[in-house]
Amino acid sequence: MLKKRLFVLLYLCSLIITAQKQDSLSFKNGIDNPSILSTHHFGIFSSRINTNFKYTPPKKTILAVHYTSGNNFHPFVEAYYPKDPAIREHLSQFKWHDRPFSFINQDITPADYLNIVIDAVIKEFRVTTNIPINKQHELGITLRSYLITKGKYPFSLFTSDESIEWFHSNVAGGEDPFGRRYYGLNQVNFKYLDRNGNTLELKNNDFFIGGLEINHHYYPKLSINKTRNIFLNFGTHLGWNTSKFNASIDVGISANAIKKLVLKNNHELNFALGANLLRKNIINFKEVIDLGNNPYLGTLEAEVEITKYTKKGNFNAFGINYHIQTRYNKKSEAEYYKLLGKWREINGGWQNGVFTLYEPLSSWNFIYTYGTPKYLLTLFVKEDLRVNNAPDFQTGISLKFPLSK
Repeated sequence: MLKKRLFVLLYLCSLIITAQKQDSLSFKNGIDNPSILSTHHFGIFSSRINTNFKYTPPKKTILAVHYTSGNNFHPFVEAYYPKDPAIREHLSQFKWHDRPFSFINQDITPADYLNIVIDAVIKEFRVTTNIPINKQHELGITLRSYLITKGKYPFSLFTSDESIEWFHSNVAGGEDPFGRRYYGLNQVNFKYLDRNGNTLELKNNDFFIGGLEINHHYYPKLSINKTRNIFLNFGTHLGWNTSKFNASIDVGISANAIKKLVLKNNHELNFALGANLLRKNIINFKEVIDLGNNPYLGTLEAEVEITKYTKKGNFNAFGINYHIQTRYNKKSEAEYYKLLGKWREINGGWQNGVFTLYEPLSSWNFIYTYGTPKYLLTLFVKEDLRVNNAPDFQTGISLKFPLSK
């Protein structure tokens, strides 16, 4: 009789332990990334959309604090946009670096003009709260801000000019291929004159509030959630940009899909694909800087994440994310613009300050997350393999935790 009672007691204990373990594992909610948006020198003034790869709304209100640091570098470059259709047609017959355009004056050769130089380590700070409305709806509120710095040690250990040039000199890329040493390391030179004659200029230690964002996500209940472990969500987005350079309202939409695979030995594999579209400056509160004449920013993002659960019910996850965004300026202008810069002094990339505004911007993100039922700690690095330097290299850290037990 005693043995029977002991057996029953042990069996009940095992059920409790198993249930606790299952509960502890259930807190992982898909691919719960931090903000991995780039510190692009135009993008920071708009409310770009973070892709959402979660299965469902969170069960509790979540607070997240994000910090990221990116090294942006573009030497001084000038751009002329002739207004005469005949001149545009003539220039389009030549490669951009061979175009024989000579600006004399606006009466003889009318043309729009802009110039830009970007050299800074841009730091972004985000505070986000995600509020579950019910089992299918979630509201997110984000406040974002920025600090312009020289990027000196120890606060920019991986994104400083010294670290990047050491990597170019000793590992890959060649000795200073883009002119950082020519202009000087650890400098802030952030100035842009748009084609309307407006100037955007930031100096070392300038700090500003970028804006407030409100995001709503809907998670439909579908049969494929249970039968195929496939989850969908759809988002609507509203951004209020508050900087003096771009006081405006943005709106956007998004759609995301996640596939979950449960593997052996407490492993889990997630595949995700997302797309979003942002309409910039749908309302301007005053005259704003021209931060790209393409009114829409579209993004496509894909990620694969492998997760290993520990015996205590925590997890380690590693994700590889590919992110590509549409160009800031209309592609047609790249057929006839004339660029001028210090091409004789710089080995390459002198044109990138304008050239990359007409190119899709892509990056690879490598993301590590350690999760417990009490918090998620995430580290990531962003690498621009096309070398558009906007930013060249970026790192970030995020902490998420529920506001109630």
